[in-house]
Amino acid sequence: MTDASDTVLPDYAGLPRPVTRFAPSPTGYLHIGGARTALFNLLYARHHGGSFLLRIEDTDRARSTDDAIAKIIDGMNWLNLSPDKPPLFQFARADRHAAIAHRLLAEGKAYRCYATAEELEAMREDQKANGLPQRYDGRWRDRTDTPDLPFVVRLKAPQTGETVIDDQVQGRVTQANEVLDDFVLLRSDGTPTYMLAVVVDDHDMAVSHVIRGDDHLTNTFRQLALIKALGWPEPVYAHVPMIHGPDGAKLSKRHGALGVEAYRDEMGILPEALENYLLRLGWGHGDTELVTRDEAVKLFDLDGVGRSPGRFDLKKLESVNAHYMKQADNQRLVDLAAPRMEALLGAPLGADSRAILLRSMDELKPRAKNLNELASSALFLVRNRPLAMDEGAAKLLDADGKALLAETRAALAAVPSWDREALETAAKAVAENRGLGLGKVAGPLRAALTGQPNAPSVFAVMAALGRDESIGRIDDALG
Repeated sequence: MTDASDTVLPDYAGLPRPVTRFAPSPTGYLHIGGARTALFNLLYARHHGGSFLLRIEDTDRARSTDDAIAKIIDGMNWLNLSPDKPPLFQFARADRHAAIAHRLLAEGKAYRCYATAEELEAMREDQKANGLPQRYDGRWRDRTDTPDLPFVVRLKAPQTGETVIDDQVQGRVTQANEVLDDFVLLRSDGTPTYMLAVVVDDHDMAVSHVIRGDDHLTNTFRQLALIKALGWPEPVYAHVPMIHGPDGAKLSKRHGALGVEAYRDEMGILPEALENYLLRLGWGHGDTELVTRDEAVKLFDLDGVGRSPGRFDLKKLESVNAHYMKQADNQRLVDLAAPRMEALLGAPLGADSRAILLRSMDELKPRAKNLNELASSALFLVRNRPLAMDEGAAKLLDADGKALLAETRAALAAVPSWDREALETAAKAVAENRGLGLGKVAGPLRAALTGQPNAPSVFAVMAALGRDESIGRIDDALG
């Protein structure tokens, strides 16, 4: 039998199947584990030509601020995890959730429980004292009296038999129904519980596959009892192992950053690198390590998800990020590094400085593991003259170093075409005339141009800086 309460919302009717969803509770940021769950949901939907949805479970009004919700959506957009429909907000659907609970009451599949908090506490203490499982004992399950007192609405959960989940990751999981209790659907103030809201929203959003962390596995047995009582189709479940820290314990603040915004803002990680790393943290396809989004859509399926928790390894993430830094578009890296450089300099970068940075990017990006390293390594390009010399640079500019630098300056100033090849040829001629290796000539030159002993190719640096700036820096160093 079906009625209006068995239909899906109009915005979700007819969505391409399968339909997956990501349903975070707003806590102020997009958790790194949640980001991976969202990624798996999106990739599964894309791989099978289905739909990916977002639900904000904002029923905890104390924590569900507009700022927290905005941070979750911002994090998802940064990782290119945008859903196929605007997000559904759970709190706004409280009336719908309550209506389903009252339907179950009318059908005799739920009941009013008038037990007080004190009675329930005494019940649990007695169970504890007798070594019994602490769960509701069904004391109001079969009573017909209706005192004029506050009550909650509880589901009449099955008490015999067993519930089986053919989980797409965990395999077949079975639980005896006798361990289920008659859990609460509506609180005494008439507000719905998490268990009720999740089941109703998944149904109304036409969700066909629930892919989530394995910490929800015990909830699934309860939710299935409710789904069966309502006569609704059961979704396919896939419970993904949690992410652990390097020590094997559940990932927590002591292991480092938990929100994706910290990886973006504080650590300078590229979104495609974090996505690739999270994808491989629990899913595999042979020995493949580096996977683009297009490749992931083609390859991803639930049979590649392992049953063991992934261990978060920051060094591995940085290694993956270094790969994507090398592959990234130069102008994009300029746009990402410039604000970080401005923060370090305490001043804005002008158009000329950004142009120099762009010309240098091919030399800079292979040497950086993240955007922070890229920004700090590029500061010498845009600092005002005269450059401050660090200790290593000062040693290279002793009397002998300056004499060599002066000779090199004369050769460089005579170069008709200010390009990398011509500059290197001129410096090699100085080295050969002195009977030195090229490195001996390049050392003082690099110190004068960068203020430090180590930097990208000195000839690439000069080509990027241009003739006037390069000669000016050399003259500053010569005094």
